[in-house]
Amino acid sequence: MTEAKDSGWRGSREGWLEAACEALIAGGVEAVKILPLAKKLGLSRTSFYWFFPDREDLLAALRARWRAVTTEVLLSATTAYAETETEAMLNLLSCFLSGRFDARFEFALRSWGFADPSVAADLHAADAERLAALSALLLRWGHAPEDADVRARTIYLVQIGYISMQTDETLDTRLARIAHYVEVYTGKRPGAAELARFEAGLRAGG
Repeated sequence: MTEAKDSGWRGSREGWLEAACEALIAGGVEAVKILPLAKKLGLSRTSFYWFFPDREDLLAALRARWRAVTTEVLLSATTAYAETETEAMLNLLSCFLSGRFDARFEFALRSWGFADPSVAADLHAADAERLAALSALLLRWGHAPEDADVRARTIYLVQIGYISMQTDETLDTRLARIAHYVEVYTGKRPGAAELARFEAGLRAGG
């Protein structure tokens, strides 16, 4: 049997995972069940088992995807090339404002973590890893360890606060505050050219 035929009548692993992700975001982990997902995809329940041994394997795949679209995105942003500290901070903030850091998925995992200790442990580990990366960014730009730690926590808790409170602001509103946020986070004001490049990239969808 060809892979194309398998993909046609069984769906695909990515399709099942995408449907599970949407269900998790919309209804929490209790909404991630095989039969409802099969109905949504227009596939048979047995098709699921072609790609996943069981529901627990699907949930594990969801947790792996969450890491890829949140933690790994943030870690990459902290090491992106920058000529100035303020540009480095704008690189970081871009991952949140552009949507590369999946805020909806992050919110869903944090909600899941309230009921599942193993998910909560993943979240605690991710928090520590992200904070360490933010501190390392600031240390590379000359901040003392204690200062880097506090600034990193300020950056991170603000961003997680936006997500946890499901704050909905227009891009124009966020952009109007960006220079002030960068100054709070780094102690330096970004230049006009840096802000212009930052805004152009966001408006272009980058």
